[in-house]
Amino acid sequence: MTPTAIEYHCDDSIGWIRLEGADRLNPIGTTTYLKLAQALRYFECSTSVRAVIVHGAGRVFSAGADIGEIAGFAGRDEFAAFIRGFTDALDVIASSRLPVIAAIHGAALGGGLELALACDLRVCTSDAKLGLPEAKLGVLPGAGGTQRLPRVIPPAVATEMLMLGTFITGEQAYALGLVNRLSGPETLLETAEGLARQLADGSAQVVQAVKSLLPSTIHLNLDDAIAREHAVVADLFDSPDAREGFAAFLQKRRPNFTRK
Repeated sequence: MTPTAIEYHCDDSIGWIRLEGADRLNPIGTTTYLKLAQALRYFECSTSVRAVIVHGAGRVFSAGADIGEIAGFAGRDEFAAFIRGFTDALDVIASSRLPVIAAIHGAALGGGLELALACDLRVCTSDAKLGLPEAKLGVLPGAGGTQRLPRVIPPAVATEMLMLGTFITGEQAYALGLVNRLSGPETLLETAEGLARQLADGSAQVVQAVKSLLPSTIHLNLDDAIAREHAVVADLFDSPDAREGFAAFLQKRRPNFTRK
């Protein structure tokens, strides 16, 4: 079976990544997740890209990991290598200096939802299906799903979804805080692009600070976490972007932040 290809290109300050396996509902196999990471690294090397959008061709975002590939594994070791590689690829997205938006339509299931969870923000159609159905196969998601989902939605809801393999709609995901924006199918990419351009017009150092600060303080006690916040904010204040931001505010104009 042909693996899902990855198409990527830059449009002004926005990088676009599309899963190109519409005939098989964009399954994610080894080739696919390696190409995903490659595309993200390409954009990170660009001097113009300020935000990235990931979306799927055809009827869905992604129906999950490539079961056809997984079915051919000889045993535990091959599967363990697969999920380690998949997790490493998603970590490239999660740890990128660039903000990454998942534009979800149709369905984001299993590995597809794990990909969306690795992104910083998510835009979704209200009728899309989101879930981790691995329980129905007698297994659990292995590319961060059991860890990222309960950090985004209430743990009790995440526990039920993981134990039963149940789905939620895009509208439910928005109510739970899993999704940042809802959109109609016809305007999904336009909505995602609008959000991406807001990020692209903002300060890159703020995005990078948020992406570093939140995961590094999630397990700290409140006093230690706030102390870390103080250090980060003080560093940001003593920067060209902050000086430009304050000057623009006082002069009642749009700031011209550094592009890095």
